[in-house]
Amino acid sequence: MFWSLSSFAGDTVTIGEISYKLKAPQNPELVPVKHISDSLPQTVAQHLRWIMQKDLLGQDVFLIGPPGPLRRSIAMQYLELTKREVEYVALSRDTTETDLKQRREIRSGTAFYIDQCAVRAATQGRVLVLEGLEKAERNVLPVLNNLLENREMQLEDGRFLMSAERYDKLLQEHTKEELDSWKIVRVSEDFRVIALGLPVPKYKGNPLDPPLRSRFQARDIYYLPFKDQLELLYTAGPNIGAERVSQLLSLATTLCSQESSNLGLPDFPVDNLLPALHILNAFPMLSSQQLVQRLYPYHSILGKDGRNAVEGVLSRFELLDGRRQPAPSAILNVSLAKDLEGHADITLRVADKDVTCQVLKVADMTARDLLQQRYTLPNGDTAWRPSPLVTAAIEGKLLLLDGIHRVNLGTLAVLSRLLHDRELDLYDGTRLMRWDRYQTLKEDLQFSDKQLQERSIFPIHPSFRVLALAEPPVVGTSQQWLGPELLTMFLYHTVTPLAKAEEMGLIQGLCPNIPPEASEQLLRLTHSLRNMNDPTAQSLASSLSTRQLLRICRRLSQHPDESIAHAVNKACLSRFLPSLARASLEKNLANCSIEDKPDPAEHTREYPCMVKDGVLTIGNVSAPVYNPSEKMKVPDVLFYDNPQHMKVMEDMLKDFLLGEHLLLVGNQGVGKNKIVDRFLHLLNRPREYLQLHRDTTVQTLTLQPSVRDGIITYEDSPLVKAVKHGHILVIDEADKAPTNVTCILKTLVESGEMILADGRRIISAKGRPNAIVMHPDFRMLVLANRPGFPFLGNDFFGALGDIFSCHAVDNPKPEAELEMLKQYGPDVPDATLQKLVAAFGELRSMADQGTITYPYSTREVVNIVKHLQVPRHTACFFYRCFMTSGSVSDEFPSIIKPTYGVPASVKMTGYWTVNQGGNARRKLLCPTETHPIDIKGPVFLRVQGYPCGRQESRALNFSEEKAHWQIPMNEVNIICDVTTKDDVLYVATCNPVSLYSMKERGDTINCMELYDVFPRTISGVWQPFVTVAPLGNPLDGQVVLHEEQVVIITLNVCVGFCLQGGGHKMCRDFSHKNWLLFYKEDGNQLEVLDVLEGRVHSISLPINLKSVFLVAEDRWLLLENNTNKKFLLTKPMHMAAEDSGVCQLHSISEDSASSGHGVSTPQMLSCEQLPNENLSAALNQKIVSPNRVLADTGCYARVVVGFPDLMSPNEVYSFNRPVDLSEVKSESGAHTFFRVGLRATIAKRDNCVSLLSANQVVRALPPSKVPLKTVYPKDVTPPMTAAYLEVTDLNSKKLKYIPVPRSMTVSPYTSWLSKVSESDVLIAALGSGGVVTVDMGGYVRLWETGMDTLQRSLMEWRNMIGGEGGKPVQITIQRSSGLDVTSPKHGKIDPLNAPHIGGNQWAGGTGGRDTAGLGGKGGPYRLDAGHKVFQVSQVEKDAVPEEVRRAAREMAEKAFKERLKEIDMSEYDAATYERFSNAVRRQVQSLRIILDNLQAKGKERQWLKNQALGELDDAKIIDGLTGEKTIYKRRGEQDPEVCVPTVITQTHTNHNMHVFLTYLAPSVAYFWSGLKVRIEVIAPSFEILALC
Repeated sequence: MFWSLSSFAGDTVTIGEISYKLKAPQNPELVPVKHISDSLPQTVAQHLRWIMQKDLLGQDVFLIGPPGPLRRSIAMQYLELTKREVEYVALSRDTTETDLKQRREIRSGTAFYIDQCAVRAATQGRVLVLEGLEKAERNVLPVLNNLLENREMQLEDGRFLMSAERYDKLLQEHTKEELDSWKIVRVSEDFRVIALGLPVPKYKGNPLDPPLRSRFQARDIYYLPFKDQLELLYTAGPNIGAERVSQLLSLATTLCSQESSNLGLPDFPVDNLLPALHILNAFPMLSSQQLVQRLYPYHSILGKDGRNAVEGVLSRFELLDGRRQPAPSAILNVSLAKDLEGHADITLRVADKDVTCQVLKVADMTARDLLQQRYTLPNGDTAWRPSPLVTAAIEGKLLLLDGIHRVNLGTLAVLSRLLHDRELDLYDGTRLMRWDRYQTLKEDLQFSDKQLQERSIFPIHPSFRVLALAEPPVVGTSQQWLGPELLTMFLYHTVTPLAKAEEMGLIQGLCPNIPPEASEQLLRLTHSLRNMNDPTAQSLASSLSTRQLLRICRRLSQHPDESIAHAVNKACLSRFLPSLARASLEKNLANCSIEDKPDPAEHTREYPCMVKDGVLTIGNVSAPVYNPSEKMKVPDVLFYDNPQHMKVMEDMLKDFLLGEHLLLVGNQGVGKNKIVDRFLHLLNRPREYLQLHRDTTVQTLTLQPSVRDGIITYEDSPLVKAVKHGHILVIDEADKAPTNVTCILKTLVESGEMILADGRRIISAKGRPNAIVMHPDFRMLVLANRPGFPFLGNDFFGALGDIFSCHAVDNPKPEAELEMLKQYGPDVPDATLQKLVAAFGELRSMADQGTITYPYSTREVVNIVKHLQVPRHTACFFYRCFMTSGSVSDEFPSIIKPTYGVPASVKMTGYWTVNQGGNARRKLLCPTETHPIDIKGPVFLRVQGYPCGRQESRALNFSEEKAHWQIPMNEVNIICDVTTKDDVLYVATCNPVSLYSMKERGDTINCMELYDVFPRTISGVWQPFVTVAPLGNPLDGQVVLHEEQVVIITLNVCVGFCLQGGGHKMCRDFSHKNWLLFYKEDGNQLEVLDVLEGRVHSISLPINLKSVFLVAEDRWLLLENNTNKKFLLTKPMHMAAEDSGVCQLHSISEDSASSGHGVSTPQMLSCEQLPNENLSAALNQKIVSPNRVLADTGCYARVVVGFPDLMSPNEVYSFNRPVDLSEVKSESGAHTFFRVGLRATIAKRDNCVSLLSANQVVRALPPSKVPLKTVYPKDVTPPMTAAYLEVTDLNSKKLKYIPVPRSMTVSPYTSWLSKVSESDVLIAALGSGGVVTVDMGGYVRLWETGMDTLQRSLMEWRNMIGGEGGKPVQITIQRSSGLDVTSPKHGKIDPLNAPHIGGNQWAGGTGGRDTAGLGGKGGPYRLDAGHKVFQVSQVEKDAVPEEVRRAAREMAEKAFKERLKEIDMSEYDAATYERFSNAVRRQVQSLRIILDNLQAKGKERQWLKNQALGELDDAKIIDGLTGEKTIYKRRGEQDPEVCVPTVITQTHTNHNMHVFLTYLAPSVAYFWSGLKVRIEVIAPSFEILALC
């Protein structure tokens, strides 16, 4: 291959066999210079030859390859070689059509078009270089499609670009003047396009549109071959060993291989090896590993596996030398440079050697627009103002780019050419060139600086440098901003935290008065947190940065009596930390001997607040009162002093006097604004106020542009006004604005500088033109809500909390809040205020614990007191207001009423009072003894499986019975017990003793025969009675069998032991906690078996027992034999605890509040409480309280409110029976067994269970005790049944009797059967809701009794067999009739069914009064005749007198009952929908809020700019003046970047599957089907698992 630079001597360039004839450039200053090196690698020469071939063929080319300057360098070398003029544009996501074609400018009041790069290149015969095709947004570049394909383009100014061939043909037929009049412009035959881009999808970016891609001829420009690259590197580092250079290149080549890419490692920036070797050549003491870290900071961008892989490659090439670069130990000398003005020579002491380097004096900047900003001249003409970046490049300053991790990669890409080549093309046509290239161009063309500047060409100062600052990337998240493309743009240094000794020296130097022990403790805590690998500790350590430590030390030096723990808690905002993080902080404080000693006088301490002699004093801190010039801006707010808020203001004043900017964080309504306003009022400081929100932009924070007489003017924002005049800037709701907007406050707080949109700069000291000097009295007070749910703002504290002095504002303590409320409501009784304070204190505690979502604040309780202060307004009225207040309505009323004295409508029947008298307390102490159990066994048994012939009971008809099957048992066997755990059923038989287990929906019945374990060794008739107790974790799947006379057996490893004596009974309510209780009737001892520990705890009692009920894990109800007197035994949660103490027995007094309530003997007592909604429904009032449900023979159910947790009198609400069950005589008949007459003892099974989630009590009663005459009509004969399930629904206050079919076979041992159960079935509650019955013949039946589950099952059943058609949609119109109601009536029946509106006459009318219809008032019931509805207003309906309402209700109830009788339906079915929604309203609302918040966070809409419709973009006002179209912005969903991991699964993809683990209580189980549909609508790619 031969190539020659004949362009310097002739008119032809030859590369190999390809020659190109040169043309003289019309604008030689646009030809690239000094891009060709003295010796070109063969690979580059081959690329140049290929480009020349395509150029000669008239084709456009697309150079595609990995990130780096190589592609651009090859393009520029070709253009320099062929003497071609270039038009360069760096594409970004902000590039629009006007940047490529034409842009409007205003000159002398007239707007005209100026050709842009693509048009200039086409008409002038230049080469258009488009770099970064993948950065441009979709549908922007296709504007060039026709220009690329046919060399044609229609321009906005009316001109039409036409290809040279077609133009020349027209020129043969027409004159040039004619073509010019037609506005036809010739496209030069020399016009070419060279596109540069990255391969997508390997790299980030948008894939090219196929029509655009097909118009280019592409060539892969990969890294130079190893040999060529090695030769270049040898010349760059003559003082570096060849082996070391080869090792570095080998490492780079390995990390760019396909195998490395498969491991997920980003490409090594090979092109940066050249400047890196220049550094190594100047500083040979730098280790190879450190050099690699500068180029490839793998510790910051890779995870553990990636770091190990890179270090493996380093070790392979012997680059893991581990030598550390010596840190500069001292600054020896600083002097002005001799040659260059504005430079300084600094000599540093490094490793005992003196090294001198040339650096610049620092100049800070923050970039808004990276290159240029548009503005208007005083005469209205548009112009371009250079950005600080361009100014720094021209003047040779140090450019500081702060926060590049927040800038989009497509925006930063425009700097690639500046950083690599020191060249830049600006929007107004200005070109910045590298210093040496500028000098070469100047010499070759014999131009002066003035001539080049007239051509808009300027040199970049050789001293120009860029220093970028960023936060480290977060590996594996969307915050992994450092990728292969950015790696090629900078050399990277990781700034690690200061060492402890360094930090100590810094603190002591800046805060000399800090006590040494305080600084030592503070640093010990900080560095212990930093050295932990725990993410929680790392998060806490980030709140204790060096800046924050200096702030704490400055405060401690001024106030040495303050607690270090208080300062640390304040800096970390520990009040709002999660419980785990707060516990970790407290633990580390204790480990570092930092204790926050409570002040005993804190609650009684006074914080005096006074202004005397021009001095403000708050507590122990004083400050002079300000004398402002604008007194109207000093806030004045109604504020009642309370100690807690005064303490916050005292802390604020301390930091304010230290010159700090303040950040107040707290829940809503805690008084942040009032505290700040009161604080400023006391200091007499003027205030400027900014309210931030989601749409807050940088412009609204700084300057607001506007147009006056065609000229852009800027109005100062409150921020700029406060800076100018020294006012206090109050920024409210700072967490609502985007973090990238509020981050501009960082430099203002840190360094006192900020660049404004109009070119002005805020600085802290004089010395710059066009600058605003910050007033020394300027200060910022920022208010924000605490981070985390349920607040929906951004984490302002996490992003910027470090630069402020933070103060947590909490709700006042009860004492302080009470005093404050007394001032808001002086006429409200103290008792009412105390109840409100106590209620809201409990609500806040529940919010902190996560029981409720809404964090009730002081604002709500203040509003209540203001409301109560108004005459004739009561608390009940306010509660009704709260019930309509959105999300809080589901929480507030149900919690507040029972505990704090709101009247209840349900009349109680008595009280249970737990007595705690002094004498009784000493007497009723129950000692406890512990001894191990004597284990026998094991015995290995065989488990046999049988198929389960499960049959669905709803195949043809819908009923409460779901399914049934038969247990494989012989006809003489007897069922003696049934119990459940989760979805497993256990059935025990006793003749012989066997155990059966099966699942609700299983297909196998497992049987274990236990006759070897229970041998019949007792002489005489032995009738065993076995009870089953399933155990819990870690003994899941194992059960305990108890036989009263013999042993206890634990399965699966079958072991046993004997209890002393016989006749024990077992309480198994907490068997899932792996402990059981045994007692003997008429005995005085309780035996508590701890299965896991293998020990028995014996509790001696002073009474003889009749029965025991475990109402809670640590509270047991005991019934004394003979007297039936009740006692409450309290014990520790864990009997084996060392501090368990002695159990205590409290007697319970039963007092009657009405007739019908006497001393009850419970047959069933629940061990858990009714849910709050069910309790409220049962008692007809909103109530939250501990409670228990019991049943005895005298009632259907009783609810004991407050029991067993409250020691105050517990209200007993009873659902009494008309006749006590014990007094019901057995009837003889075909439906009863003759064994009833043989019963000599009380049955051992009471067959009564409580379904707390369904709010029901279910009994199994023999037919003789069921009021069959009431249940069945007179002409209906009751069926033959084994029993009836008596379902007492506490919601509807209704009874339902469900017949249980009679078994086909019954054991002949009738006497034995009668001892087991009063009826022929045994019953147990199911874990999934409902009950299971097993009759004496072994027939298992599953029942649904709950209204919610029945309705859901009925809907599913109807869906399978078909549903009813919907009703016609009606339109409702409200109108006021102006008439009053008299008395309700049905009304006349119109035989023609004509529509009637009003008239007080016709039934089925609308909008009338008294008659049955729709939309009216005073009618007895609703009656739909199928007509359009005219609605009477709600106000008019509310004006109906009470007696009319009562009559209407009675008439409606009568008609309702008649209708139910016609359709053979129960009354409770009519209220099913209401109960469905009420039962789970809170759960549904909470889940909806959480899901909506997650969706809102994941799909929060962003500003889409460059839109043709929407809101005017402030940044494009000037473009609007010139007539541009795409000057608007609108909210929309930002499309995700290609090849970027999606954090939130998109609704249109199913690639990322997320799993929700949701626990559904039985009370909300019916809602699951609808809930699943809702979540699938929100996120169809989510997989949902329900744990019931």
